[in-house]
Amino acid sequence: MAAVEDEVVLLGFAFSMFGMRARIALEEKEIRYEYKEEDFKNKSPLLLQMNPVHKKIPVLIHNGKPICESLIIVEYIDEIWKEKAPLLPSDPYQRAQARFWADFVDHKVYVPSTKIWRSKGDEKEFAKKNFIESLKQLEEGLGEKEYFGGDKFGFVDVALITFYSWFYTYEKFGNFEIEAECPKLIAWAKRCMQKESISKTLPDGKKVYESVLEYKKMFGLN
Repeated sequence: MAAVEDEVVLLGFAFSMFGMRARIALEEKEIRYEYKEEDFKNKSPLLLQMNPVHKKIPVLIHNGKPICESLIIVEYIDEIWKEKAPLLPSDPYQRAQARFWADFVDHKVYVPSTKIWRSKGDEKEFAKKNFIESLKQLEEGLGEKEYFGGDKFGFVDVALITFYSWFYTYEKFGNFEIEAECPKLIAWAKRCMQKESISKTLPDGKKVYESVLEYKKMFGLN
């Protein structure tokens, strides 16, 4: 159980869907924390010290001890501050299912999504096809529920909603409309955006797109 005097610091990057996960979890739990924005071109000594293995964000520093990798961080937050707004189900089977779908997001949504804006030609089209198929599988898993866990916002919702801020970028580079393919998923995303923890965390999609354009120009990916 967390103590009142706990020191909580989060190292992140404004447009990182992984960093956003940790911020949403902390906001859902109403945890006071210090947020430190990292520069991916010039990583801070604190980041390199706290995550010497991967040297990347997000890193949650709880009373001087680092926790790395976004889904692990969200689970840690849920376990430490368990009294308010539980994110993982209490039932072991449902908890395992939530972890499965969160892992699905990392491997079947994130991987092709990056190729939509980084690649060209057939590789881009293949990535777009895989991305849409993965979203449709998630939409099927959502079904008629309000959130992935049922009537309460939870772990899978945290894992996926941060990608919503990137949807505009994927659509611009991929020349497609996600809502036309997955209307129920977009309705879910808009429902999530009504939550203050999410609306205050997710950046504007057009700003993400502009950042990606600058990134591609900087690294010669145009």
